[in-house]
Amino acid sequence: MPRTHLATSLDEPALASVLATSGKFTAARLASRLDHELPSAIWSSLGRGAPPMRLVREMRELLCRSDVRAVYVGSDDYPAQLAVDRERPPVLYVRGRLEHLARRRVAIIGTRSASASGRYFAAHLGFELASRGISVVSGLARGIDVWAHRGVRGAAERNKVEALAVGVVGSGLNVIYPPEHDEMWSWVGTEGLLLSEHAPGVAPHKSHFPMRNRIIAALAEVVVVVESRAAGGSMITVAEAMKRDVSVLAVPGSPHVGTSRGTNQLIAQGCVPVTDVDDVLVALGLDTRRAGARTFDSRRALDPFEEHVVEAIGREALTVDQIVMRSGSNVAEVAVTLGRLERDGWVLHQDGWWEVLRLP
Repeated sequence: MPRTHLATSLDEPALASVLATSGKFTAARLASRLDHELPSAIWSSLGRGAPPMRLVREMRELLCRSDVRAVYVGSDDYPAQLAVDRERPPVLYVRGRLEHLARRRVAIIGTRSASASGRYFAAHLGFELASRGISVVSGLARGIDVWAHRGVRGAAERNKVEALAVGVVGSGLNVIYPPEHDEMWSWVGTEGLLLSEHAPGVAPHKSHFPMRNRIIAALAEVVVVVESRAAGGSMITVAEAMKRDVSVLAVPGSPHVGTSRGTNQLIAQGCVPVTDVDDVLVALGLDTRRAGARTFDSRRALDPFEEHVVEAIGREALTVDQIVMRSGSNVAEVAVTLGRLERDGWVLHQDGWWEVLRLP
């Protein structure tokens, strides 16, 4: 059915934003109407006279001040991946490069309370995928999400590739959450792509994040869960992905670690395990035979004594006493160093045993 046009000098994206925030329509109803009618025609059909010039002007000014543009269902720049989704937001607020969605797309998700191992594996995957021209979609939340995008940033700066980070957030694009991610938020919005279904000025709310997760799932071709508890936000994204027949992969972890229970459960239910980027590339149907070694490690460099302790551990799991004997150092010095190495993601500690965390 052709879209209805109405002769107007109005800013149609701004009017679409006014309609979306007016409370006059459910999201599904407004999206359905925008498929066939311009925002100005929808307003006219309400029988309220001329479109609200003051509200449109105020919305346009808000978008401009916030460095945000609005795209609505039916407009040429609305993402094609969302346009066909049954739960598409009628209006999306955008900062950055929508063309990143034209690339192959992998979502990397996981718990906010990630282990050092999970954080660095997420960064490794983000680096490897971006280095191969694949956009990494995530929620810019604490933990796995932001570390995946740190890996993308590492690829952009080290390998001089495009900043293929796509962040889908649960607040207005001028309301940074969590606040400590302000630098990454700014970088993604400038070099990558930030998306939200919430207008500028909207504060984060716990109800926004499950809604946000459906957009992540709808944009992705493959979802990789790096670490997740048995229940939580990651599992909501997994459910949304499965509703859309999007492949879900999971990173295996120790059965004794709470943040791996969800991922191990997914693998037990038949999800493909991920031990390196090649597993993700295979899920995308991409040839991995010519993939070079580009392992990204964002951890700080070791000082000489820390390096000595890491070499003493080697590829085994050792107790503190064994590490003291191998390193020829005193207990206090080794204990303090191990604590620092664990904090910075160089070693793992489980039930009295210490081992070196090695990236693939």
